[in-house]
Amino acid sequence: MPHLPLHIDIQDRTVLVVGGGSVACRKLRALLAAQASVRVVALDPDPEISALSASGVITTRSGCYQASDLDGVFLAVAATNDSVVNRTIAADARQRGILVAVADAPDLGNCTFPAMLRRGNLEISVATGGRCPAFAALVRDVLATVIGEGYGLALERLALEREKLLTEGNGSTYNKQVMRDYAMRLINELSEHKEYVP
Repeated sequence: MPHLPLHIDIQDRTVLVVGGGSVACRKLRALLAAQASVRVVALDPDPEISALSASGVITTRSGCYQASDLDGVFLAVAATNDSVVNRTIAADARQRGILVAVADAPDLGNCTFPAMLRRGNLEISVATGGRCPAFAALVRDVLATVIGEGYGLALERLALEREKLLTEGNGSTYNKQVMRDYAMRLINELSEHKEYVP
């Protein structure tokens, strides 16, 4: 099934994670990196979840999933070890028009978590539409051997140059070509000098 890749600003939006195991923890880490406001519902939360709750980083409710847990939620993540519960969460969320990712059955949801490679503000997503997340992670790891931290630094230099061009009021076609040439020079430098960006 084809997907539309989007990067959504989820900062301070409420996300519900149902489940307390290792899969829920992985999703939780990604959500916290994006600065989401996370609520977790779990019967037996992982120590990592308990520690985050104790420090006030997330809120938790001990117990079974209830439909009311979706109140005010932007995104729900069904990550329990019970496929019936995950299916119920997906159905409830979809009925309310809430984005939902289902860990054990991605087709039941309407979004998935890609494997992410971050180099500063440069973000590269690798997704398989939920068909094989392990493969997406391996591809991401291969890319990480080629795309090092220098790419994040190059992006910052390009962003400063772009801002300068925009304030000078040059035409967009001119700006596009200048930025493309500059970006290509930096990428070539990164390739030839093993990530060195002067």
